[in-house]
Amino acid sequence: MADQNQAPQFIDDDYTLRSERQRPRSAGLSAERKNAIWNTLDKPLLIIVGMLLTLGIMMVHSAAFDWSLAEFGSETTVLVNHVFNVTVGLVAMLIFSMLPPPIVRRFAIIIMLMAISFLIAVLLFGESRWGARRALLDSRFQPGEFSELATIIYMAAWLGSKNVRVRSVTYGLIPFVVLVSIVSGLVIAQPDLSTAVVIFITSGLMFFLAGADIRQIVVSLLAVVIMGYTVISFKLLPPYAVDRINTYVAGITDLTQTSYHTQQALIAFFSGGWTGVGLGESHQKFLAIPAPHTDTIFAVIGEELGILGASVVVLLYLAFIVRGFQIAKWADNAFRSLLAAGVTIWIATKAILNIAMWTALLPPSGLPLPFISFGGSSLVVLLVGVGLLLSIQRQTIIQRNTSERRKSVASYDRGGRDRRTRVPRSGRRRIGEEAVS
Repeated sequence: MADQNQAPQFIDDDYTLRSERQRPRSAGLSAERKNAIWNTLDKPLLIIVGMLLTLGIMMVHSAAFDWSLAEFGSETTVLVNHVFNVTVGLVAMLIFSMLPPPIVRRFAIIIMLMAISFLIAVLLFGESRWGARRALLDSRFQPGEFSELATIIYMAAWLGSKNVRVRSVTYGLIPFVVLVSIVSGLVIAQPDLSTAVVIFITSGLMFFLAGADIRQIVVSLLAVVIMGYTVISFKLLPPYAVDRINTYVAGITDLTQTSYHTQQALIAFFSGGWTGVGLGESHQKFLAIPAPHTDTIFAVIGEELGILGASVVVLLYLAFIVRGFQIAKWADNAFRSLLAAGVTIWIATKAILNIAMWTALLPPSGLPLPFISFGGSSLVVLLVGVGLLLSIQRQTIIQRNTSERRKSVASYDRGGRDRRTRVPRSGRRRIGEEAVS
């Protein structure tokens, strides 16, 4: 009778042990599915960037088919090259999206040294074009573009470290000014003022987000203003840059006195009206607007797609900014948060400056519109930045899923006398399994 009484208890124990063994396995499989690459990629960010890239492919062909035919004998040569660059950029984006942020942080110093070396190399061996040395490898690689992202990575690693004292003048402000001055100075020497401005704005905002004192920011801004005034006063800028500044100042009160290129871009916007003249029907892109498929492509968008089409582009950039800062907010440590914020600020700055330049709000300069303008190294570097954003968000999701899995596994084991949740131990399971056998 004793055996008969024990049999049901024995069967119940066996059922409980099997139940405890099986449930965590299913939870583990579920966690593995959740942590798969596709499931952890940020879909809203991918959709936003995909829409911008698609619009860019469409507008590059529309803006450059005539020039492509005249220059290369085919209307699609520029389009094919742009699609190739987009493909290379997307591959780079996916690779960096799978790269854990700690690895990027570990190589931050090396990346920064590489950027400085490339900037020195372009001054010594770069190809001179229109009075500037900005490219290497037959104009396929522009170190200035790479230095923008390298500075962001290094700043995030430095400002995100536990030992840095951002509010200290000696250990915070002075190292920041020295680093930004070295990089910006090498870029200005090319000369490439727009890239230097992007580096300064992005670095300054990252420094502020890391906890810098507002007085330090004010001092830095005053130093930049004084330095800019000195450069202009002593005529250290190239003649074309001085002319752009002079015409911009004159055009503030009278648009007819602004630069020829800005006037042509404004004519394109006025011609487009609210709905545009139609895709491919722009007239200003034929000889009137300089580089319609690169720097001034926003003017072509305004003429062909109208104010409504241009507004959609602006909204896409706003959506990108919001999503980027959300990723930065959700990041679980200072480095990832600063890196995500830095990449977002960087891309937002380039977009805002380009749009402002060709709507007569700022002097014109050679700055491409992110994800839309034709570009080689510029487009690839931008998509690498997007890959870093995706990587940061992936790590956030993976850690969240791992935390949920641990809680789920712990909740299955309530074998204590007080019925509290505890994580099962393998040793206890082996003892139970031996008892079953």
